[in-house]
Amino acid sequence: MSPELIAVLAVIGVALVFDYTNGFHDAANAIATSISTRALTPRVALAMAAVGNFIGAHFGAEVAKTVGSGLVDLPTGVPSLGIVFAGVIGAITWNIITWYFGLPSSSSHALIGGLVGSTVAASGTVLWSGIGENVIIPMILSPMVGFILGYIAMVAVQWIFRKGHPGKLNRGFRWAQTASAAAMSVGHGMQDAAKTIGIVVLALFVGGYQDDATYIPEWAFWTSAAVLAAGTYAGGWRIIRTLGRKIIDLRPPEGFAAETVASGVLYFNALVLGAPISTTHTITSAIMGVGATKRLSAVRWGVAGNIVGAWILTFPAAGSIGAVMYFVVRPLFS
Repeated sequence: MSPELIAVLAVIGVALVFDYTNGFHDAANAIATSISTRALTPRVALAMAAVGNFIGAHFGAEVAKTVGSGLVDLPTGVPSLGIVFAGVIGAITWNIITWYFGLPSSSSHALIGGLVGSTVAASGTVLWSGIGENVIIPMILSPMVGFILGYIAMVAVQWIFRKGHPGKLNRGFRWAQTASAAAMSVGHGMQDAAKTIGIVVLALFVGGYQDDATYIPEWAFWTSAAVLAAGTYAGGWRIIRTLGRKIIDLRPPEGFAAETVASGVLYFNALVLGAPISTTHTITSAIMGVGATKRLSAVRWGVAGNIVGAWILTFPAAGSIGAVMYFVVRPLFS
């Protein structure tokens, strides 16, 4: 095999490892609320999330194109593939660190941060306007929108069902959560599987195996979707406990409202804007917004503060790891 083919396969391989860690790291995004409210058993919820991720991956083409061609501009050749390889390693490392501590950080921002860090270390070209428009602005706005819409949605649920019997409402919303959790898992697939697809496309383009930086081969959809689904089914129990139990005490109505809002935000950004937003930020902020309708003290702000701290650290931390890894792997991609 040629050096270029070996390098391309190495990048695709490490991208799929990231995809798997993304699955077990972010499984909580789709199912934590359903598990904590007992709307679904853990294994049923994980299986449904895996299927939803697989389906959603096939609707994330615009997000994949943004990741593949809108963040960095690399010349073709083996050295550039080393830059991509190092960036993905940075994302994997940060995913494992935050998973270990049970912090629902953003795999998406870890991937983008790692790629930017390795590109900067290599004196490559970062498309900062694309980073600002497609990453930074959505990173700031999506949690704010998730919190506000979560609050509004929960107020609406409380008003519409204000005369209902609590026991009957809880049973009804447990059934409704089956649909909202499924919608959330499809939205997660639209966003997160698409990011791995974007790295695969970037590797093929930089490696000289396709001329179009936005063309997505069909096998990339299926492979990324399958690996993400497998990782999701493996489960990320540490983060599931944080999202489902430690931020607020969730009941079925709160879980339904949070999942419905978060999935709506994910769909809009994936299908309309093509923006690679964080599913983690979106569902976590929606849960906080839902909890704030009870009283502000209902949200455990200490836990929320630790989560936000991880959000802020993700981009520079993964970027720093990606930069260091570039110097480590550079001799292998010369």
